[in-house]
Amino acid sequence: MNKIRSTTIALVAAAAMAATAVLPAGAQEAPAAPQSVVSSDVTVAFAVFDRTSNRTTLQYNEHKKIRSASVVKILIALDYFETYGADTEIPAADLALLQPMLRSSDDNAASELWVRLGWEEIVERAVVRLHLHDTEPPVNVGFWGYTALSAADVVTIYRHVLDEARPKVRDFVMGNLHQATACATDGFDQSFGIPRAVPGDVAFKQGWSRFGDVPPRPCVEPKPKIANGAAKEGPLSERGVAADLDLTSPAMHTTGTYGGGDRKIMAVLTLEPEGTTWDESAQRITLVTGAVYLAERFIAG
Repeated sequence: MNKIRSTTIALVAAAAMAATAVLPAGAQEAPAAPQSVVSSDVTVAFAVFDRTSNRTTLQYNEHKKIRSASVVKILIALDYFETYGADTEIPAADLALLQPMLRSSDDNAASELWVRLGWEEIVERAVVRLHLHDTEPPVNVGFWGYTALSAADVVTIYRHVLDEARPKVRDFVMGNLHQATACATDGFDQSFGIPRAVPGDVAFKQGWSRFGDVPPRPCVEPKPKIANGAAKEGPLSERGVAADLDLTSPAMHTTGTYGGGDRKIMAVLTLEPEGTTWDESAQRITLVTGAVYLAERFIAG
């Protein structure tokens, strides 16, 4: 608990310093930053974008490359529409993959689509089409959760969905994210971060990695894994090589939108020390997300 509080205090400090940096002359003084530093064994990155003012209002470590875990499922969904056409009627069998992948983070659905749509080519096409700067395909193309991305690129992905994608694509992706479930199909409770810390109507896509295959307290009966040539991640014994990308530390991410008309886009990405439990990580990212939300409100109003 002390570690969680320490990281949250440090995050508030960073957010307050960011607020001070962007305040115009004569504006109300930003809250004093607590005298603390981010713990060296926890990585935190975040960005908030205001679609009304068309600017990033708060950011920290926003270009840090972190493995995506299930956040890459948004790119898989976008690539589906690029491949089959935005206005094509979605077959029932594909709808049964896309909807649970977006709403309930279904790994089997993501793996099936990953293989069908071209593995790493999904990410390569997205980098070019969306002008992503930090996103890279996984070194081991069989593990889609090893895709590298950043908080800044996650914001860009949501901006593309909301403001550039065809209306049918926008409505499908955001409609499903607005209907995201509290429980994922693997039994993990995905109501951490944005859905728990941000008030009002939210849309969210979560990601997590290295917390085991079975949650400590399944919120639904976990859906059995299907071996279909791809997976979110490999066993720890197969650490692989990914340059500066950490493939082993527990990762937990919360991304999405809030405010009327999906006005604000938020991405909070974290890497925890090995051995961090699910409950500890979920509590920490929820506190961090709440701190980011409050700091951004102070800046942007």
